[in-house]
Amino acid sequence: MVMGGAVLHVGAARADDNGNLVLQLLERVNTLEEQTRDMRGQIDQLNNQVQQQNATLSKQIADMNFAMQNGHGGASGGAASAASTAAAGAAPLASADGAAPAKRTAADILKDGNAALLRQDYTAAQADAQQVLSGPKSVRQIDAQYLLAQSLAGQKQYRQSALAYYDTYNRSPHGARAPSALLGVAATLVALGDKASACQALDKLSSEFPEPEPRIRSAEGIYRKKAKCGG
Repeated sequence: MVMGGAVLHVGAARADDNGNLVLQLLERVNTLEEQTRDMRGQIDQLNNQVQQQNATLSKQIADMNFAMQNGHGGASGGAASAASTAAAGAAPLASADGAAPAKRTAADILKDGNAALLRQDYTAAQADAQQVLSGPKSVRQIDAQYLLAQSLAGQKQYRQSALAYYDTYNRSPHGARAPSALLGVAATLVALGDKASACQALDKLSSEFPEPEPRIRSAEGIYRKKAKCGG
C-alpha cells in the first residue's frame, strides 16, 4: 500500500510538472505573438510614413512643374523650395543653341544621388532616391531604395532608415544589395538602442549569407560587439 501510494504521488508530481511546462510554453507563445503583432504594427506605421513622404514629394514636384508650365516660376514658400531641390536636374534648361537636353535617366539620377550622399548632402540624396522610386518600375528601384535608406540614416532618421533597409532586402532577398541591407537594418537598430533586434538581424545575415564579402563580414563583427550579441 505504501509503495502504491508513493507511485501515485510521483505520478501526480510528474503530471504537475508537465502541466506547468505546458503553461510556461503557452505563456511564451502568447508573449511571442504579442511581440510579433507589436512589431508588425510598428512596421506598418513606418511604412505609412514613408508612403506619405513619397506622396508629398511627388505632389510638390507636380505642383512645381504645373507652375513652370503656366509661367509661375516664381512660386514662393517652403514647398516650392523643397520641390525645386527634389527636381534639380530633372528638367534642365535648354542649351544655348535652343536644343532641349536629354532628360535624366534613372541611372543618371542615382549617380547624382550617390554623389550627393558622398558629400553628405543627405536631403538631395533622399530626393533623388524618391524620384526614381516614384517613377516606372525597374531594377534601378532596388538601388534607389538602398540610397533612400542611406540618406535617412545620414539624417539620423533611424526608424525610417531601418524600414527602408528592410524594404531593400524584401525587394530582392537574394540580390546583391541584400547582405548590405540586412547589415543596415542592424546598424540602425543599434543606433536606436534595440540591441536584441539588431542581433536578430545579424543572425539572419549570417544564416542567409554565410560567406559574405570581407567588408560585410568585418562590419558584421563590429556591430555584433556593439550590440553585445551572444554566441
